[in-house]
Amino acid sequence: MLQELLEFDKELFIFLNGLGTDRWDFFFQFVSHKLSALPLYMFLLLLAYKKLGLKQTLVLLVTITLLITVTDQLSNFFKYGVARLRPCHNPEIAPVMRLVKSYCGGQFGYFSAHAANAFAVAVFFSILLKSEIKYIGVGLLIWAALVAYSRVYIGVHFPLDIFTGAVLGSLFGWLFIKLFIFALRKFSL
Repeated sequence: MLQELLEFDKELFIFLNGLGTDRWDFFFQFVSHKLSALPLYMFLLLLAYKKLGLKQTLVLLVTITLLITVTDQLSNFFKYGVARLRPCHNPEIAPVMRLVKSYCGGQFGYFSAHAANAFAVAVFFSILLKSEIKYIGVGLLIWAALVAYSRVYIGVHFPLDIFTGAVLGSLFGWLFIKLFIFALRKFSL
């Protein structure tokens, strides 16, 4: 069963990665770059500050820092624990795939920290800001899905890597917003 799932994952990767064109390469490289989301993060921080005030926003910054640290480090734990080669390091797949950027990344890729971090932030702020902006959750989830897909597009993650990252990131985003709300109530912040 597991072997069949991994084989399907490889085939799906080759199909999705093969859909890429030179026309879209720059866009997906940009979306995949960690710093490309800075304007979005600043916007979310501004909205949170308007809703919460300074003291609660500082607690929010600590919470978000812990959230990203947890999802990122959990990803690293799994990457080295599972030790599944990235597509671009897999000798079976590398010859038939498109590697859009010149650097492939670390040797192992399960699961995607980019996907986990993006979905964690998206879920966290979707819940926090749902009363301020009607469709913010939809917009943030579309953004997170683009970040996740960009990792397949540029050739550094399998679809299962990003799916796992998206699920775990969403779970931790939900958990950390609950902890944030609990902390605000518990300590009357």
